[in-house]
Amino acid sequence: MNWQPSPCALIGLAMISAPIIAHAKIYVSIEQAQKILFPNKGLTKNPIVITDDLQDKMRAASSIRHPFQGERIWKTVDGGWFVVDEVVGKHEMITYAVGLSPTGSVIGIEILEYVESYGYEVAEPQWHKQFIGKTASDPIKLNQDIQNIGGATLSCKHLTDGVKRVLTLYDLTLKNTSQKNK
Repeated sequence: MNWQPSPCALIGLAMISAPIIAHAKIYVSIEQAQKILFPNKGLTKNPIVITDDLQDKMRAASSIRHPFQGERIWKTVDGGWFVVDEVVGKHEMITYAVGLSPTGSVIGIEILEYVESYGYEVAEPQWHKQFIGKTASDPIKLNQDIQNIGGATLSCKHLTDGVKRVLTLYDLTLKNTSQKNK
């Protein structure tokens, strides 16, 4: 007696071993996010050099290990800041932007690109609202002053830590740049 697999079993096996493909979703471009967060305000690109010491301090404050890139920073004419950053969701990078007032409080965040196949709820404006008004002196911790979204825990945690990193950058560097230009 020869065993022969059932055609249904072969289809089932193929479905189990098929990779899950994540599709990148671009929510808004950098230019669109700038217009959303800073309507009717001019922005000037203002890249900064991220020293090893600054990178270490930002890492300690936020637990984000992925290095911060200092070339995606813009300053508004009134001293606000627009910062683009990336964090890992669960497996893939999330690109987001943070708008900061001249005093360093969050005026809003925008998800630019999200690649994960789940956890996309972090792009919802309702979740972003809880960051508004936060400063570097706030805890900015998931399940403390920022609420989690079930099924998107790692994306929520990493974005929350990323916003903390951007606020730490403001507190350590950008704030001093704002004061020098007054």
